[in-house]
Amino acid sequence: MKVALDAQLGVGTATGIGEYVKGLAGALRLRGVDLSELRAPSLDPWRFDRRVLWDQILLPRRARRSGAALLHCAAGTMPRFAAMPIVVTVHDLAWHAVQGHTPAYARYYFGRFALDRYRAAARVIVDSYYTRGELLRLAPQLEPGRIDVVYPGVSSDFRNLVRAPTGARTILAVGTIEPRKNLEVLIAALAQLPDARLIAIGPATPYAQQCAQLAKRFKVADRVELRGYVAREELLMLYRECAVAAVPSRYEGFGYAAAQALCAGIPCVVSNCTSLPEVVGDAASIVPADDAPAWAAALARALQGGDDVRAAGARAASVARFSWDRCAAEVERVYALVDGRGSLEDR
Repeated sequence: MKVALDAQLGVGTATGIGEYVKGLAGALRLRGVDLSELRAPSLDPWRFDRRVLWDQILLPRRARRSGAALLHCAAGTMPRFAAMPIVVTVHDLAWHAVQGHTPAYARYYFGRFALDRYRAAARVIVDSYYTRGELLRLAPQLEPGRIDVVYPGVSSDFRNLVRAPTGARTILAVGTIEPRKNLEVLIAALAQLPDARLIAIGPATPYAQQCAQLAKRFKVADRVELRGYVAREELLMLYRECAVAAVPSRYEGFGYAAAQALCAGIPCVVSNCTSLPEVVGDAASIVPADDAPAWAAALARALQGGDDVRAAGARAASVARFSWDRCAAEVERVYALVDGRGSLEDR
């Protein structure tokens, strides 16, 4: 069976979904899947009108022309009409929970409109059991048996990273700098960690200015860096050298930054919100999202080396849990179910 994969979110500044598409495509090919990656490099996937044009017109048209028997919509949105069965990956349901600051048309398209489309999908893949529960809560008409939990993989450059922490006590936060990422709690905690610094990596939104102003108010502006989007080599260098990774998000459908840190053997502190406790298990510290003193205490312990042994000990299990081959094998089983062949073991 030939599969068409929506790879448009890998164009340009790739964030978590771009990482997902790239890793999944490579792993599926290694498993022998006949895959056609669909993308339009000239279209900016982060412009709303271009995204709708791609989702609703260009994607189904190119899927038909590809000769595929199945379309995998890997970015959480799917066309209203398609001439073949669709598998859709739902990474999170943030548009229903924490995106109230965004334009109403975007909230509708990525929220209610997308949710209504899932009823037409042959199968729905979700990144976590948390997201599965949220999806069934918001769309109780969906059949639970058609929803498959498949953890994404983490790329080999994180899994094979050789740690070399520097003398600087660096806290690393990775992800789009937007309100749900809750960087303000790290800035408040930094005021209680006098010789530490915070480096935040990811595309900026207006929220970045709020964080900069907050850093001035707490008198830690000289120890807070909002670097924006950086090249892969710089990102890996920061993972290699940082003392601890922090993920204080109020909402994550999976939490790529946490999974990457675990696979790199980096001490990690995450919030107690949404999917993050599920993803880290007992391999990282879990603290209340908005409790700055608790964050300061957990980060201080990590900065002093108190979590190094736990992080190193949990690394192998995390690498196995978040391997792309394991993810691709489970996705391939989903394809087989849609194709009417049952599980791969039944072939």
